[in-house]
Amino acid sequence: MIPYGRDPGASALLTDLYQLTMLKAYFERGMNEVAAFEFFVRKLPAQRNFFMAAGLEQVLEFLEHLRFTDEELAWLATQPGFDARFLDWLAKLRFTGDVDAMQEGTAFFCDEPILRVAAPLPQAQLVETRLVALLHFSSLIASKAARCVLAAPGKLLVDFGLRRAHGAEAGLLAARAAYLAGFGGTATVLAGVRFGIPLYGTMAHSFVQAHAHEAEAFVDFARAHPENTTLLIDTYDTEAGAQKVVELAPRLAREGIKVKAVRLDSGDLAAHARKVRRILDEGGGRDIRIFASGGLDEYELEKLSAAPIDGFGVGTSLVTSSDAPGLDCAYKLQEYAGVARRKRSEGKATWPGRKQVFRSADGDLLGLASEHQAGTPLLQPVMRAGKRLAPAEPLAAARARARDALAWLPAQLRGLTRAGPAYRVEVSRALRALADEVDRGGT
Repeated sequence: MIPYGRDPGASALLTDLYQLTMLKAYFERGMNEVAAFEFFVRKLPAQRNFFMAAGLEQVLEFLEHLRFTDEELAWLATQPGFDARFLDWLAKLRFTGDVDAMQEGTAFFCDEPILRVAAPLPQAQLVETRLVALLHFSSLIASKAARCVLAAPGKLLVDFGLRRAHGAEAGLLAARAAYLAGFGGTATVLAGVRFGIPLYGTMAHSFVQAHAHEAEAFVDFARAHPENTTLLIDTYDTEAGAQKVVELAPRLAREGIKVKAVRLDSGDLAAHARKVRRILDEGGGRDIRIFASGGLDEYELEKLSAAPIDGFGVGTSLVTSSDAPGLDCAYKLQEYAGVARRKRSEGKATWPGRKQVFRSADGDLLGLASEHQAGTPLLQPVMRAGKRLAPAEPLAAARARARDALAWLPAQLRGLTRAGPAYRVEVSRALRALADEVDRGGT
């Protein structure tokens, strides 16, 4: 029995069965030459203009620690098709390959590989499922969060999505991806522990309801959290709640407590914010900020960006990427045993060989990794022979890169809808020639 408490994300069995069935066949045939696989996204979702790369750190951590435990091998022994010789081979399996990747926080576009794995075929094949899951989800959420950042410039954005996330790992990694893309913090405590992300939290309506009087709830919370007094004021009547805050503020100030902010969570947020701002200002609370939450996405943020609201909590739409909950992404074999390979399935053809993305002022060029082209090569070596080439990058560095990437985006790509021409991505002559050569020699 595999221990329940083990992190499932660390298990080599968190994979598709066909990875193991293919490994068995590779093992029996002795197919162990180096294979190059690349992860890319085929097309942009409706109204999207770019993607943002994220998830590389989790990929490298997974590859560094990949192994089958005794418990996992014992369970596999109970399944048909996995004999003792194969299981003994699996017991020794470690990732010994190379990884080249775009750095986290990099903007990328359709058909551009953001990661390449070059490793003995069984290794490169086995890791497919977990790598796709990690890169897909983190890049999906980072891309969604980046849109929110563009929609509400200068506003504090906080991830409120854990309770609506599709599982614990999704909630945790969504907090990281959102912070990477420019959010200011998260409500997810474990994300603060794991990643050092600033934590934000106030109170729930239940806290107010548990008290006989709303003002009593405000005072109790303020005394419990004198350094972080943010009061939820819309449990009953939003404007009346704001008035109570104004009346209580001098009393709390005499106790050395300063009300930091109020939170709105329902109704017409723009209208309430204007009324609350007036009440606070007229009552001497000009420095009390207004924070809003409740069913927000990037489109609502754009509408509310001119309202007197200082920050927003974004939950469900962020962690589920509600407008585009999945990307048409793939991890495909591009070379085996030194020979370029190409999938030619209808509507899903790939560009063969190991590739590189060269970025210049004129756009991107998708070419062969062996080419020398103008521009900055975006895929960089990050792992060789199964070992990282550098310590884990601080999340702050990826966050700064994402900030620069959003500032770099052409104006027509910064909006929430498609306007003007798509970003220019050309394919090099050498890559086209290789594709023709593979097609001529293919079966």
